[in-house]
Amino acid sequence: MAENQARERTAKRAAGRPRRIEAGQIVAAARRILQEEGVEAVSMRRVAKEVGATPMALYHHVRDKRELLMLTISGLAATVPRPELPTAPRDRVLATALHMHALLSGMPWVVDVLSLGDITDKNALWMPEEIIDSAMACGLTQEQAVFAYRTLWYVVHGDLVFRRAAARRGADPDRPDLFPTLLTPEDADRYPRLTALSERWEDLATADYDVAGQLAAVVDGLLTQARRD
Repeated sequence: MAENQARERTAKRAAGRPRRIEAGQIVAAARRILQEEGVEAVSMRRVAKEVGATPMALYHHVRDKRELLMLTISGLAATVPRPELPTAPRDRVLATALHMHALLSGMPWVVDVLSLGDITDKNALWMPEEIIDSAMACGLTQEQAVFAYRTLWYVVHGDLVFRRAAARRGADPDRPDLFPTLLTPEDADRYPRLTALSERWEDLATADYDVAGQLAAVVDGLLTQARRD
């Protein structure tokens, strides 16, 4: 009798005890939400629900949503081996930019997190370090090298964002394209090039985009600053 009562009391305490959660569970749940629904869907309350805990329980592991998002990308860059870079500094700039594009292409949800502007993975900092250092080796000033890195990042990031948007549009075949159908014959004088291209626009817009070739052209254009100064 006493033994049964003791077991019942133990069961009641266990039932009322908050579920123990680990930081890894929280990060895994946040990543799952990011991958399936995007960064807007991530909140402390939502993640707490996913792991079967209260929002307050999460604050024992992370301070806020910003730190949570930081944890979701922390260490990801280290999971992909660094490429063997060429010797010439111009080629090192290009190879690093291409690696950055390839890395994020395989983790499209990370692009959404990085779009916030103030979150990064410390393990990924070797890429801006390499681009800036190699750009300076090509003759750019420190300021020019930083701007060159920013330009390359904007190109990489912009291409990946556009690809994600195109994939979402492709999933909705009934969604009409506004361009170039919104052009009228009266627009020919105002937009002659776009009007001339309108019949080919869909083929050109869906053609394979040579990221390597375009990034190479951008790199070469940026590095001409060294020859002008």
